[in-house]
Parts: sequence; structure tokens; C-alpha cells
Amino acid sequence: MSDTYSAETERKSGWRTIQKVAPYLWPDAHPWVKHRVVWALIALFVSKLIAVGTPFFYKAAVDMLAGDAVDSAWMLALGAIGVTIAYGIARLMTVAFQQLRDAIFAAVGQRALRQLALETFTHIHRLSLRYHITRKTGGLSRIIERGVKGVDFLLRFMLFSIGPLILELLLIGIVLATLFSVSYVGVVAVTIAIYVWFTFKVTEWRVKIRKEMNQQDTDANQKAIDSLLNFETVKYFGAESREAARYDSAMERYESAALKTSYSLAFLNSGQSFLITSGLIIVMVMAAMGVQSGEMTVGDFVMVNAYMIQITMPLNFLGSVYREIRQSLVDMGEMFDLLEQPREVNDKPDAPGLKVTGGHVELDNIFFGYEEERAILKGVSVNVPAGKTVAIVGPSGSGKSTIGRLLFRFYDVGGGALRIDDQDIRDVTQESLHAQIGVVPQDTVLFNDTVYYNIAYGRPEASREEVIEAARAAKIHDFIASLPDGYDTTVGERGLKLSGGEKQRVGIARTLLKNPPILLLDEATSALDTETEAEIQGELQAMGEGRTVITIAHRLSTIAHADQIVVLEKGEIVEEGTHDELLAREGRYAGLWHRQASEDDVAA
Repeated sequence: MSDTYSAETERKSGWRTIQKVAPYLWPDAHPWVKHRVVWALIALFVSKLIAVGTPFFYKAAVDMLAGDAVDSAWMLALGAIGVTIAYGIARLMTVAFQQLRDAIFAAVGQRALRQLALETFTHIHRLSLRYHITRKTGGLSRIIERGVKGVDFLLRFMLFSIGPLILELLLIGIVLATLFSVSYVGVVAVTIAIYVWFTFKVTEWRVKIRKEMNQQDTDANQKAIDSLLNFETVKYFGAESREAARYDSAMERYESAALKTSYSLAFLNSGQSFLITSGLIIVMVMAAMGVQSGEMTVGDFVMVNAYMIQITMPLNFLGSVYREIRQSLVDMGEMFDLLEQPREVNDKPDAPGLKVTGGHVELDNIFFGYEEERAILKGVSVNVPAGKTVAIVGPSGSGKSTIGRLLFRFYDVGGGALRIDDQDIRDVTQESLHAQIGVVPQDTVLFNDTVYYNIAYGRPEASREEVIEAARAAKIHDFIASLPDGYDTTVGERGLKLSGGEKQRVGIARTLLKNPPILLLDEATSALDTETEAEIQGELQAMGEGRTVITIAHRLSTIAHADQIVVLEKGEIVEEGTHDELLAREGRYAGLWHRQASEDDVAA
């Protein structure tokens, strides 16, 4: 039952893929695509007509050279040499029209490839944080790569393979039946039927092996990417040989699957060759007997041979095409599965943009859990007046960072409401929400590009002067100016060429350039040493002037200046007040404060 279910699922996935790709051949919004498709089909049809007529020149040339009668007046006028030249020109024209077809269609395939790649890339960025936390980057990139590559091939198959192949076989069958005998057509038809049955059966078996090979390829690639991204961790634990063994183990499984694929391909090719050669021999024996009996000329014999070879080529093409089609359907099926991943957070239809008049943020009785059975926030209410700074503190796992993710709407609240200037953030567009909030995270991750690009990322349309001014405000300009390439210095993957403090200052600069009315500092200095933290803390405070600031902090010394401090524990607010009020209360906050103070004294 599972095999039946799997086959049925694959068929549905294949038809789904074809249905999704087909509109790229005939899009209403792009008439030029339709024009190219029509002209490509015309070129294809002309090439097939010429291909079917070409053996006539071959036959006439042989008959003339062999001294047999030729019943075509204009071929007689050309003579043996002229007919031979005409034969060569016909072959050349067949190839020329095939190449013309491909040249005309190339823009259609490349447009579809580019559009699907863009749709997939855009969709992945729109998926929820929950999906991106669980995804495997290496495997994901492999799925996109294979799926996009299959687009152009699948479009060509849909337009240029099955229909034209049937047309060519039909025309050749008519020629054989008309000039020779129906028995020739019968042998060819039986050969083709057995060939197609054998090809499809073996290919279906090979698809399962190929899917396994793809899975092992994806797994090996994911392990390689994961290991390289964690290069420093590998070094810290001297695990180079362990990682190599882990990767080699994955490649060993890939090798095993790849060998099965190669062996099965050899079996398929051998079987196809045997069937085609058997049909060819039978037809040629029949033709040879016709020549011996005087019913056929030597030219007829070579023409039959030419047609059989002409049949063999598209049949071999059918075998390889069907293999590639099945693989393309599998590869693109994985990509369309990705495209059908639901977006967890969606804008409401016709949602307006967020209008920030002051920046008043209100968490009203918020309930939330990443999983239904495990609540993280339990009725949290926080009021952040416009232009004020509110700090949220508490032990690990209390729900501090979760509030930041809810504010940015990485997730939707399970209960209650989160409002900005009395607008529920679920009622406005995510794009407008994100535009009004600036985030400085605990670990600023930079693009593997220049320092200038990373700062300008906050507002790409900003002038160079504005970018430099933001760098000055973040106290990073002098450092950048001291670099050999200045603002054109490449920071390395994830910004690894810069220190933690330098990366944070670049992050501050790009957030300053964005100039948002609401600022979220998510443990922005907890990953830094004490001296660097003290330096950056001043920049963060200056950055918050005139803005509504929500600071999520673990180190309490960094938020003593806040207008209000909220203490979270196990998803509930246990204390609220200013730093002095909370210390005077001798409660949970005071305990955390004294403990951290004593730890700092010991460290000193």
C-alpha cells in the first residue's frame, strides 16, 4: 500500500509541477513570449519536414551511382553529384532550423528560470522565523539549485519532445507504408512499443534510486556547509578529522547511491540498444530480401536504413528525455513543495501601512508559546510611552527575547494585542511595521561585502555623506578610515574579519542610518567585553534620544538609566519600576542586581 501511495503521490506531484510550469509557455501578460513560442514551433515543424524528406536524396544518389532507374525528373536533372549536394544541404538545413528553434526559445526558458528562482527566493524570505530556525541552509540551496535548473529543460520537453517525436514517427511510418509495405511499419511499431515500455519501466525504477542519490547529495552538502559555517568551533575542539569523517560518511552513502544509478543506467542503455538494434536488423533483412528479389533497389535499401537510423535517434532521445523529465519533476517537485510552505504570518487583505505619530508601544495581556503545550508569555502587559526607554530583564528563558520577536511580528501573539500608537500590528502591513523599528541584536551579522554596503543596508538610497555621518555617530568612522581600503574593505562572511565591538558599531551605524522612531536593543552588548560594552553603551544611549526604546537586557548595569524596568520571570511580570524604586523594594530585581555586582567584583 505504501508503494501504491508513493507512486500516486509522485504522479500527483508530477502533474502539479507540469500545471505550474505550463503557464510560463503562454503568459497573458507577456505577448512576446507567445510570439517566440509560435516561431519556435514553426522552425521545429520545418526541420521535421526536411528531416523526413532528406533520405529521398540519399536514395536517388545511390540508385544513380548503382545504375538503377530514378523516377524523379528533377533529381535526374541534378545528377548524382547534384543530388548528393542536395542531400548535404538538406541535412544542414535540418540542423539549422533546430538551432534556430533553440535560439528563438532560449529567452522563454531563461525568463521562466529567472522568474521561478526569484519567486522561490522571495518566498523563502517571507517564511516565518520558525521555518528558518529549523531549515538546513546547505540542503535548501541544493533544492533551489536543482529545481531551477529543471525549469528550462521541462519547458523544452513540453514544447519540443513528445509531440514533435510523434509527428516525425508518424511521417516516417506513412513513407514506409506508402513506398514499401505495411509490414515494415508493423515491425517498427512493435519495436517502438516494446522500447517505450522497457524505457518507462526501467526509468521508474531508476527514479527511486535517483531520489535516494539526491537525498544523500543534499545531506552531504548540508553537512559541508554546516561544518564550514562553524569553522571556529571545529578548530576549538580539534575536530577536523571528526568533521572529515562525518562528511566522508555522507559522501560514502552518496557514492553507493550514485553507483546504483550508474549501473542501472548501463542496464537501461544496453536494453534500449538491444531492442533498437533488433528492430533495425529485422527491417534491414526484409529490405535486403526485397533487393535480392528485385522488388527494391539498392537506393531503397539505404533509404530504409536511413529512416531506421532517423527513428533510432529520437527514440534514444526519448529514453534520455524521459529520464531527465522524471528527474526534473522530482527536483522541481521539491522546489514547489518549498513554494507551498505556508506563511505563518500574513498581512490582512488591504491592510494599511503603520502610521507612527509618537511611537507609543503597548503590550496588552500578551499570551504566546512557540508550541501550544508550552506557554512562554502568560498575560504580559507593558506600556512604553512615546520617546521613553523601557528595559525588560529577567533570567534566561523568561521570555525577554520573545517580546522582541513579537514586536517585529516574526510571530503573531496567541492572545491579547500588541499596539503601536493604538494600531494593532496585526492590522497593518509587515513592511510598514519593519520600516518603523530599528533592531540592534546581540550578535550583529554582516554580509560578506564592504563596510559601506553593510552600513548603507539600513537605507540603501542614502548618500555617501549620510553613511559616513552614521558611522561617525556610531564611533566607527575613524577605525574604517584607518583600514587600507577604507569603506571599501570587505568584512568577510558574517563579518568575521571584524571584532565583536566593531561589528556592533557597524550594526549601530546602519540602524542610525535607518533612523526609526522605535528602537529595539536585544541584549545588544551582552556578547562584548566590559570595556567595549561601556564604550558602546554610550552610543546606544545617544542613539535612543528622541526615540521609543525597548531594551532587552541580561546585564542590569546597562539599563539602570531606563525610565521603566520590567522584571520577567517564567513568562510573567513580577516587578516594575525605576532602577532606584526596584532596589528600594528589595525584591527580585534587587537580588539580581546584587548578584551581578558581586560577580563583577570577583571578576575584577
